Amino acid sequence: MDLRDYTALEAGKMVRERQIGCEELTRHALRAIAETEPALNACVTVLEEEALASARAVQARLDAGETLSPLAGVPMVIKDNICTAGIPTTCGSKMLETFRPPYNATVYARLLAAGAVLVAKTNLDEFAMGGSNETSHFGPVHNPWDTTRVPGGSSGGSAASVAAGQAFYALGSDTGGSIRQPCAFCGVSGVKPTYGAVSRYGLIAYASSLDQIGTIGRDIRDCAAALRLIEGRDERDSTSVARPPEPEAPAGVRGLKIGIPANYFGKGIDPAVAAPVQAAARTFEEMGAALVDIELPLAEYAIPAYYVVACAEASSNLSRYDGVKYGFAGAGAESLEELYLRTRSEGFGIEVKRRIMLGAFVLSAGYFDAYYKKAMQARELIQRDFDRVFTRCDVILSPNAPTTAYKIGENISDPLKMYLGDVYTVSVNLAGLPGVTVPCGFADGLPVGLQLIGRAFDEATLFRAAAAFQSETDFHRQRPNRPGEEARA
Repeated sequence: MDLRDYTALEAGKMVRERQIGCEELTRHALRAIAETEPALNACVTVLEEEALASARAVQARLDAGETLSPLAGVPMVIKDNICTAGIPTTCGSKMLETFRPPYNATVYARLLAAGAVLVAKTNLDEFAMGGSNETSHFGPVHNPWDTTRVPGGSSGGSAASVAAGQAFYALGSDTGGSIRQPCAFCGVSGVKPTYGAVSRYGLIAYASSLDQIGTIGRDIRDCAAALRLIEGRDERDSTSVARPPEPEAPAGVRGLKIGIPANYFGKGIDPAVAAPVQAAARTFEEMGAALVDIELPLAEYAIPAYYVVACAEASSNLSRYDGVKYGFAGAGAESLEELYLRTRSEGFGIEVKRRIMLGAFVLSAGYFDAYYKKAMQARELIQRDFDRVFTRCDVILSPNAPTTAYKIGENISDPLKMYLGDVYTVSVNLAGLPGVTVPCGFADGLPVGLQLIGRAFDEATLFRAAAAFQSETDFHRQRPNRPGEEARA
């Protein structure tokens, strides 16, 4: 059995219909991890014993007649910045290398109640700060389509794991594109929900007003099914929102208005990436959607506004790592000040230090008004830009990244070039909107993903559009070869 031939919902159906047992399915996932992990480095912690025990427990619940979720018994992975009680949660950092949280994140608690089987915690850019998954203390993740290339970041471990067949679906976090860009690079589907749709309790913070937990799957239906298990109000997260069940959306896209921002297809995008995204727009039109030309003129301010806001919040959030309460502590300090200095100098990597320093600078006296205040004003204008556009269309279609996956080491020494890779995704986080990514083609043998952006709390329309596209195409069914494997059609 090759796990890559089944979606999470298909695997869940097989479990419910007793075509395969939870433990057998989990053993398949663990074998896939053992076969691929030396080449990918997608997992920080593999939970073999815990996963098999969990699978047996879920099977017992099913055998007892308990009604569980459509994904019950299906192996999955979680990004290693989401707390799992008693299981290492490292954030890809030396600072938390030995940290074992005493509690579960709300999303994981909800998955456990629904019958999830966690097989691994996945690698990530350190504290989710990076766009290539090269800044992890545990080394870079490799793209399963070409192991000399990056998988995207910061949720690259989760995307690579699903693409390689290590698990059927995954949780990631998205601060400025950290789910959508890796999904595009790895040829899988992903959703960054509306800010507040999913509890952040137990998500180790990077930038609190931007961070959002989301789902990654083989297709958009897997993503939607997993999102339904974790979304909703949580009293431990004051930013989370309770909303009534959405009415069932009609199938297909006939009558849907899809906005195409012309300025997203100009200077800066690789023509080989733009072509399949534009072809996808034509596919939507052939299915009955109406394409509407739009402009998002403030997009050019999204990158500077995002990095000022994100780094300012990061400098505040990461101040808790001082060597006193938990995590790594620098040895040999003779004063509290020296303890702070040693701990942060030795415990954080270069990208985290860079963002802390930038954040501290823009918040400092004399620079707050010049940088942080202006960034927040730009954020408000970007939100209004989206509000204006959504009076003319239901969904926005855009590229996800200006290039396909690039070589490991190619851009890591040029932070500005790395940051510009987020040009199509960060504005969605600044505005708090939902966005999904689905595969739409290939360029030079590497996956290309399209991005769909919707109104706040209108994930249903995005899922409707993405599902319709995937019903007409088979890009989401393509799988990378495993090391030594013959090419697959």
